[in-house]
Amino acid sequence: MFCYCTLALDHPVHGSYHDNEYGFPVTDERALFERMALEIMQAGLSWEIVLKKRKNLNRAFDRFVVSKVAAYDDADIQRLLADEGIIRNRLKIMAIIENARRILEIRKSHKSLAEWIDAHHPLTKPEWVKLFRKSFKFMGGEIVGEFLMSIGYLPGAHHETCPVYGVILEQGPKWAEKN
Repeated sequence: MFCYCTLALDHPVHGSYHDNEYGFPVTDERALFERMALEIMQAGLSWEIVLKKRKNLNRAFDRFVVSKVAAYDDADIQRLLADEGIIRNRLKIMAIIENARRILEIRKSHKSLAEWIDAHHPLTKPEWVKLFRKSFKFMGGEIVGEFLMSIGYLPGAHHETCPVYGVILEQGPKWAEKN
């Protein structure tokens, strides 16, 4: 059975993400949008490729500031498709831009993406997938599951014997709440 915790141990690419981000509770909208975009970019690829391109993706997508990405036009799309430092998949790029626009819409009923996610907690994974598929583009079961694990809403990011597991528990991830 695959265990990300074992793979990431002292790994030059995975180590820092595993130890400092994966599974930790996230409420910052920019960070949530970045994580969503990275999960979209990962579809069909290895997570290592995405992590290696993360710095370039942040540069290319204006650090994933929702209002900036939501305002992208055809020239921005062409710029992104020509950027050799990122994953140049038109469907993924278009989904990220559209999702930024949908987050702006979500702000009308909820102050932020974080509040929107929190307002729907707790849901089962199938319920989350249904909600995200209805609300966003390019959000299949694996993407939704990994996104929600990565931000502390679904369990499974770390094995219980992983030292990071206890650190995350101390921060109160949503999956650990008693409802």
